[in-house]
Amino acid sequence: MEKEQALKFAEAWIAAWNAHDLEQILSHYDDEFEMSSPAITRLTGEPSGRLKGKRVVGEYWAGALEKFPDLKFTLLHTLRGADSVVLVYQGVLGLSAESFHFGADGKVIRAYAHYDL
Repeated sequence: MEKEQALKFAEAWIAAWNAHDLEQILSHYDDEFEMSSPAITRLTGEPSGRLKGKRVVGEYWAGALEKFPDLKFTLLHTLRGADSVVLVYQGVLGLSAESFHFGADGKVIRAYAHYDL
């Protein structure tokens, strides 16, 4: 992944979350993407910490946006891999890092969130 592409994704992703624009947030993801996060277990009780599919994750994120009306992310650093990006940011759960793995069409197919809990 080129540096410019990684930075563009990071800026658009942070802006969508800070605008609380669920449609724009979901525009970055493949319809069948998988999300893994310890927050999924905490907020939904799903023991695996994983959700699959844009509709299911969208419902989860809609609940998170409702639960945290003042949600704001501050981007601290962007790291890039071959077909992935890691964003380090400050969020409602404190220091956070999220890795995004992209498919051939440039959409996120897997994402893994990490928190300093």
